[in-house]
Amino acid sequence: MAAAPRPRSSGRALPAPPAPAPRDPDWPGRRPVASRCGAVGATPRSVGGPGAKMDAATLTYDTLRFAEFEDFPETSEPVWILGRKYSVLTEKDEILADVASRLWFTYRKNFPAIGGTGPTSDTGWGCMLRCGQMIFAQALVCRHLGRDWRWAQRKRQPDSYCRVLQAFLDRKDSCYSIHQIAQMGVGEGKSIGQWYGPNTVAQVLKKLAVFDAWSALAVHVAMDNTVVMADVRRLCRSGLPCAGAEAFPADSERHCNGFPAGAEGGECTAPWRPLVLLIPLRLGLADVNAAYAGTLKHCFRMPQSLGVIGGKPNSAHYFIGYVGEELIYLDPHTTQPAVAAADRCPVPDESFHCQHPPGRMSITELDPSIAVGFFCKTEDDFNDWCQQVRKLSLLGGALPMFELVEQQPSHLACPDVLNLSLDSSDAERLERFFDSEDEDFEILSL
Repeated sequence: MAAAPRPRSSGRALPAPPAPAPRDPDWPGRRPVASRCGAVGATPRSVGGPGAKMDAATLTYDTLRFAEFEDFPETSEPVWILGRKYSVLTEKDEILADVASRLWFTYRKNFPAIGGTGPTSDTGWGCMLRCGQMIFAQALVCRHLGRDWRWAQRKRQPDSYCRVLQAFLDRKDSCYSIHQIAQMGVGEGKSIGQWYGPNTVAQVLKKLAVFDAWSALAVHVAMDNTVVMADVRRLCRSGLPCAGAEAFPADSERHCNGFPAGAEGGECTAPWRPLVLLIPLRLGLADVNAAYAGTLKHCFRMPQSLGVIGGKPNSAHYFIGYVGEELIYLDPHTTQPAVAAADRCPVPDESFHCQHPPGRMSITELDPSIAVGFFCKTEDDFNDWCQQVRKLSLLGGALPMFELVEQQPSHLACPDVLNLSLDSSDAERLERFFDSEDEDFEILSL
């Protein structure tokens, strides 16, 4: 057989084929994820060394819709989603409907510059901020729509749903927007574009909730692994007005929850303000202590559960449940175009709902730094939650993640910040009190 003719040379060497990109150690092999976040505490310029560019590999929403996602395993073990129990064998559609009804906040691009001259995208640094938005949005959904509310594509939703969604749109005057979280984080020692830990985002959300008169939430961040029941009750029984136009943190166009301050007016005089309880924890040194696994899973079984924000190194997730020994999560690592701000319903909302099976990861992969969230709409809900926590201490082999006490222990005495009004002096006191790093809490271990 004649040899195949050799191609004529152009007189210069052909370029070598490009080397395959190195496999990202944070990139899971069984389900698609998008861009990595920077290392904990890293700024965009510090990732990879001085002057290094951040990895900008992302999956767009259009790509994501047609990607392959791993479905739930065919197992007889129950699936728990934020206090609801399902069977994957007989209720798969109900599971996916519940997941799709959670508000899903991801990286966005081409939104108005933060602070007027700052970033127009949070790709690579905003994953924990987006997880904070998701856990807080779940609180607002429970507050205004109820845990049993379900979202459906192209179905008219209540006006309160639109109003909740507007509170998180990527614009400067939405109460819980990426703009407000990033700028309020400056008071926590985090520059705009810097990676947050669970404690920082919890403290920032607590501050922003003061300006949300419509929801009138009492937000308690329990530090030192201790929930003091007397402090919680005192906070929830206090009535706080919206701080209004004079105190809104970020801009001259003052709004509460995306609407003009005072639109609903008045003080919150209810005997019990709905409680959002956030508990930052560290469940080990480099890895989660296995003794906490049972307690962590039990938190997702409580009807008051808002889920957990945390993740694995360099990658934050919003955990909404578990099946077997795997945690179920919504992943913010997808860059989507920003949705144009709208002052009226309906807001184009399909990209704010995860319409594919959620991610799963082993509990052993979880980074030990997390924040657990709970929502108690009434005082009876809180009392029931306290009873469930006490029962957890009786579980054999399970290590409590935090302590529940009636009164403040003497060694945890601290300034009273529960009833501060946000005038200039009190706002400074509030910032000084909460000016702590993410590692300022006790490490729990056997």
